[in-house]
Amino acid sequence: MKTRFAILSAAAAAALFAASGFAQTPPPPTQQPNPATLGQRKENQQDRIANGVASGQLTAGETKNLESREAGLNAETRSMRAADDGHLTAADKAKLNRRQNRLSSSIYADKHNAAEQHNGPGAIGQRDENQQDRIANGIKNGSLTAGESARLEKQQQGTNREAAGMRQANGGKLSAADKKVLNQQQNKNSKNIYNKKHNNARGGR
Repeated sequence: MKTRFAILSAAAAAALFAASGFAQTPPPPTQQPNPATLGQRKENQQDRIANGVASGQLTAGETKNLESREAGLNAETRSMRAADDGHLTAADKAKLNRRQNRLSSSIYADKHNAAEQHNGPGAIGQRDENQQDRIANGIKNGSLTAGESARLEKQQQGTNREAAGMRQANGGKLSAADKKVLNQQQNKNSKNIYNKKHNNARGGR
């Protein structure tokens, strides 16, 4: 009887020790998703700009400004890497992330304000819309750099302003002479879009 009691006591003690040890074992650390890298953030923001251009939420002027800032950010990144043997320091990454945060906020604000890209009626407006779509595709697939996109949108903005001025001077319509001038400008813009999309410069995507 004593032997049986001793065996049961030993078994109970062993079970208690095992349970205690199991309870004290710390749980495995929760896997946290890796934060987006600077390159991924750049790609995401270019996609957001491209979508805004394609949908008309971003005007040519807004796109020009956003892409000019993106180009400046890219230039600063290259300068930082050149100063540190191709690497970015922790301080560099923190500074670039702050700038990307500000740019991200601007993209959101520009896409959700009251300004929209209005290309106007008729063949002139349709050509303008088509060229905005080509720029949007170039931004999205990386065939246009931020700097190239900014320069192309500056041209588009100039054409849009001239067309608006012509319409205002003629009761909302374009004369035959107006259309000829605008078509010539759009031909130049179209050629520039093609050349920029087919050169060796890439958007780094």
